Amino acid sequence: MCQWSSSCYCNMAIDTFFIKNMLELKFKYMKVAIIGAGNMGGAIARGMAQGSLIRPADITVSNPSEGKLRAIKEFNPQIKTTCNNQEAINEADLIILAVKPWFIKEVIEGLTLQTEKQIIASVAAGIPFAEYEQWIGEKATIFRIIPNTAISQMQSMTLLASHNASKEQEALLANIFNEMGVAMLIDEKQMGAATALTSCGIAYVLKYIQAAMQAGVEMGIYPKDAARMVAQSVKGAAELILTNESHPSVEIDKVTTPGGLTIKGINELEHGGFTSAIINAMKASLK
Repeated sequence: MCQWSSSCYCNMAIDTFFIKNMLELKFKYMKVAIIGAGNMGGAIARGMAQGSLIRPADITVSNPSEGKLRAIKEFNPQIKTTCNNQEAINEADLIILAVKPWFIKEVIEGLTLQTEKQIIASVAAGIPFAEYEQWIGEKATIFRIIPNTAISQMQSMTLLASHNASKEQEALLANIFNEMGVAMLIDEKQMGAATALTSCGIAYVLKYIQAAMQAGVEMGIYPKDAARMVAQSVKGAAELILTNESHPSVEIDKVTTPGGLTIKGINELEHGGFTSAIINAMKASLK
């Protein structure tokens, strides 16, 4: 006999309703500071401003030079900008550190943080929570975030790892970055391997596109046409995997008829060490 009573289901429904409404209230009033307006910080600011969760007027971007801030203002005049990091974070609920790893300690040490109520998120790769604890404090709520460059197109695969975060805070961050693609919460110990697959991996996919384009040009296709053909083919391949939730080998089998052109090409890739090259590139990115 089922141990769940109708009152249990009722309580679950109430809890779900409560959490959903709490998240909506959080988003409605959440203020975000982004320190760094470079490629990643600027892309996050633009992506967040295009979403429905955070109001552009509640986003403040800080950067030492004004040129990149002007570009953000031109994109959306409602986004606040400043050259003063402390000014940017004073009223922020979420602080996103979008600076290079070698600047992260200097930037943090120049801030007066309110760790009891502020969430700190860093996009700097390769810095473990243990180091952030030394700079910020053991009780601070910290996220490590690894987007890839497709975040500028709202198509990032973004990795999230949390430290001292509640389920509600994890849901907040995941929902924000899900608006800019797909966000996945993982353990910190998986960050290195997952970064190789996603943040570094996007460059390897682009390298394939570049090589296929070169082949197309050699065979008489105009470069722009070749780029579009290959990019759309890669996009279509990704959609097959994501939509069908199938293994790549299943989709390959569908287009490799015995004695056909595709299987001949696949065999040439393997003779050239294609699979090994990809695996070695991913593993090299982990070092």
